[in-house]
Order: sequence, then structure tokens, then C-alpha cells
Amino acid sequence: MTEVALGLGANLGDRCGSIIAALKALDQHPDVTVTRVSSIYATPPWGIVDQPAFLNAVALVETSLSPEALLDVCQDIERELGRRPRLRWGPREIDIDLLNIEGVRIASERLSLPHAGLFERLFVLVPLHEVWGDRLVCGTGLQAAINRLRSLDEPSGMHLDDAATSRTRAAF
Repeated sequence: MTEVALGLGANLGDRCGSIIAALKALDQHPDVTVTRVSSIYATPPWGIVDQPAFLNAVALVETSLSPEALLDVCQDIERELGRRPRLRWGPREIDIDLLNIEGVRIASERLSLPHAGLFERLFVLVPLHEVWGDRLVCGTGLQAAINRLRSLDEPSGMHLDDAATSRTRAAF
């Protein structure tokens, strides 16, 4: 079994409910087990900023699937939960991204591991650090990456959403 870090986010509809539904769908797959889920963080939109705020989390899963097969599972779940094709970085009902598999590097049109934007997004790094600790990703510790982003002195607007975290922990 391989441990994989997945990023989850939603900014349309019942954002927390979508994250919970995605976690349950992942865990119900015969080749995927959700082992840990971060707190839920409210974050302003990234990329296209004229859209609703997101809720974001990171989940660790154990799987026997290849990275590409796990990506297929994640995209199937996104579609089942109502995600429709839209603009890149635009609004979405649910987003499930493969963030990292320790020691695995992939650079293809379809999949990049570690995730191409991992070190640019505090809303990914903070919950990833919460569940994965200060592991190295491409030779960089997660806490060092968080500190670097915070040192840029740009307000992230990200904050812990206690209600969504409690709801997620109660449901999952």
C-alpha cells in the first residue's frame, strides 16, 4: 500500500458537505482507505478571484492503485458529486488533487507529482503539514515552505473553519 496526500476543495453549494461526500466516496472504494483528514480551512479564491471563498482540506489515503488509476478514481468522484468543466482555477463543486506520493515524481500532461502548485499555496501546505508533519517534498520541508510563503508578507486570508472541521470530524 502506498500513502498519498490528496487536496480537497469546494466553493459552490454545500462546500463542507461536498468534502465529506468526497471523503466517504474515496473511503468506500475497495482500493482506497482514508487514514487521516486535516482541519478544514476557509480560503479566498486563488487564480480567478471573482468567485466564492473555498473550503480546503488535505486527506491522507492508503492505496494499492497506481497514481494514474487513483487520479481516475478522484475524477470519477468529482463527476459523481456534480463537478462540471469550467475555467481553470474557477469555481467548483469539488476538487480532488493528488498532491504528493513520497519518493514519486511524475511530469506528464495529465499528472504532476508532487503537485505543480504545491509550494505556492498556503491553503495546501498548512493542512498538508497538519496531517503529514514536516516531511520533505523534493528536498524541502513543509514547515520551511510555509514559513517562506508567510514571509512574503502577503495576507492569505486563510483561516481555520471550526464549524466545518467539527462537521467533517463528526461525519467522517
